[in-house]
Amino acid sequence: MLTRRLLFASSLCFAAIPARAAAWPAKLVDAAEDQIGKTVLYDPAYVRLAYPGGDVSMERGVCTDVVIRAYRDGLGVDLQKRVHDDMRANFAAYPRQWGLAQPDPNIDHRRVPNLRTYFKRNGAALPAGDDAADYQPGDIVTMMLPGNLPHIAIVTQHRNDEDSRPLVVHNIGAGARLQDVLFSFPVTGHYRFDGAPSKLPE
Repeated sequence: MLTRRLLFASSLCFAAIPARAAAWPAKLVDAAEDQIGKTVLYDPAYVRLAYPGGDVSMERGVCTDVVIRAYRDGLGVDLQKRVHDDMRANFAAYPRQWGLAQPDPNIDHRRVPNLRTYFKRNGAALPAGDDAADYQPGDIVTMMLPGNLPHIAIVTQHRNDEDSRPLVVHNIGAGARLQDVLFSFPVTGHYRFDGAPSKLPE
């Protein structure tokens, strides 16, 4: 009888794991969609931010701010602090095209190449192919816009009219929006990051 009870309890525990694991993408997407109609401007200006938890005014921001706010509001993950902490410990692992001599918590997390590096260092990188079936709700996608401008978006569960690919939430110039642009520009990165702490490589 005891063995039977233990086996039953174990089956309940194992059955609960997928439900918990599936919850984070929905929370992330919900937090991204909640920005639609609130963030209505694209504003790349450098702003001094509080640290940790700093943010520009909600009505404005750039593509990375959609991702940062979604992780904060949906999962309680502060990418400003996460990226800054990792850059302080492993500055040489991050892109150097801005000519900085040290990390800057006001802007580092708001740069697409830095987020790409952080996600990759956390083991979140996936193949960046052109098969829509590979992209799940909550996935992060980076793209290259004309003029070599890096861009980032969050994949949602919504589909386009042809049901051929998922829509994304992003800010490409007019605030946070839900749009069918997954393959409108070259995809440069694909990530699935649940925000769980992990030991980053040195």
